[in-house]
Amino acid sequence: MIALFDSGYGGLTVLKSFLKVLPKYDYLYLGDSARVPYGPRSPETIQKFSEEGIQFFIKEKVPLVIVACNTISAVALRYLQKKYSDQIKILGVVRPLAEYAAKNSAKKRIGIAGTRATIASGAYKTEIQKLDPACEVIGQACPLLVPLIEENWHHKPETRMILRKYLRSLKTHNIDTLILGCTHYPMLQKEFQKIMGARVHVPNPGDIVAASFEDYLQRHPEIEKKLTKKGTQKFLTTGDVDRFEEFSTIFLEGTKINVQKIAL
Repeated sequence: MIALFDSGYGGLTVLKSFLKVLPKYDYLYLGDSARVPYGPRSPETIQKFSEEGIQFFIKEKVPLVIVACNTISAVALRYLQKKYSDQIKILGVVRPLAEYAAKNSAKKRIGIAGTRATIASGAYKTEIQKLDPACEVIGQACPLLVPLIEENWHHKPETRMILRKYLRSLKTHNIDTLILGCTHYPMLQKEFQKIMGARVHVPNPGDIVAASFEDYLQRHPEIEKKLTKKGTQKFLTTGDVDRFEEFSTIFLEGTKINVQKIAL
């Protein structure tokens, strides 16, 4: 079984890509929606909350976790990997997206849109410049987007107006690639692309992460052998079950799911 862990619903955009690319595997999704969003919280709190999630997966004897949350990946992933490396394999989303950006940006001018915590961590800049020091990385925190998306306001004109204001500075930096550094943001991908214009590439982050993970499994058969393959999905939340099921039909484009509530 492959576990996906997110602060709420956003990781469902990653799961959607995984189900398209790697449908034969069993998946366990946990959204800590009772405490969403993680983005405005302190690094210490993000680390504490994410550690509780990893401890849950260890109890469930899950062999591998995809941290389908940019905030956790940027702020807490290294800590989690170091502490729990002998108990569970933990992968994040920042590295695959950084690799894609460094490889595909022709002008080497890359924008990152994310939560306050993700941008403040500098994780994307660090990872991208490890791969290509010539790349310039410009971050833009977009703190209002997650709450708006989770209130199902992503199609409202007010949200588009706010997004235009956030992206104004990125447009002035003449970037050619914009990474959506939050798993909620694919819900606004068309709006991001429209505002940035045809000269800026705004890829789907879930598809990039899924393709990277497929390659990872091919390179690590010893891990792939541990994963069950019955094509099942199980969904857990720490928050409201009805609300999670409602939002899942939006994030998974109409797919209806059953959700179980747990406590961390």
